[in-house]
Amino acid sequence: MSLTEQLLRPLLRTASARPLITHYDHATGSRVELSVATLANWAAKTANWLTEEVDIEPGDKVAVHLPAHWQTAGILLGAWWCGAHVVEEVEDARIVFVGPEEKIQTQTTTAIVSLNPMGLGLSEVPSGNAVDFLTEVRIAGDDFQSYQPIPGNTPALLSLSVDELLVAARDSAALHKISSSDRVLSTMDWTLPSGVIQTLLATIAAGAHLVQISNPDKEKLINCRQSERTTVELID
Repeated sequence: MSLTEQLLRPLLRTASARPLITHYDHATGSRVELSVATLANWAAKTANWLTEEVDIEPGDKVAVHLPAHWQTAGILLGAWWCGAHVVEEVEDARIVFVGPEEKIQTQTTTAIVSLNPMGLGLSEVPSGNAVDFLTEVRIAGDDFQSYQPIPGNTPALLSLSVDELLVAARDSAALHKISSSDRVLSTMDWTLPSGVIQTLLATIAAGAHLVQISNPDKEKLINCRQSERTTVELID
């Protein structure tokens, strides 16, 4: 079973409407909240797009160069749902995900992610071998059914397999004493692998609610603590 199914299936059965990720960007003033079901929907669309348009199969490398963001969460979970191997190196990757400002010289297909808080695509159509990911993925299916099982020893994140990554996520949740009733405030970057494991994956593995802050402002952070009633902090 894929990492994404193991993380999300229990939550979809018991608390699909509950908020799972709230993303703030203090630089733009945006706040976006995703329920378990909504995040699963974005992940399913990503997995369908990767398998149908990029022909990703279990173990294929997908390079992700994205910041901590709700769209990044959907992309990572979608990649793992179809068994992709998330890496940093562009070499040998079937596709690379980048933000709108990042410039990467590669012959690999590049999926440009707008990072627009409302999920809008790019204002201009990309040229060459680049695609506007959010515009493309929007028409993908809302449900994903894997064509083949994802073995636990399938590479998932850098040197970690599916099984190893799940254990690392649960261990990190235990280390930071995150439980299902917690609301986790994080300003950490989603570096690979430690940042993603300590924030996104540990929180989901615990069934908690992640409040992720981009471009944190000290005064606004105080307000976030109060308004979101956070109980655990992962401060960079």
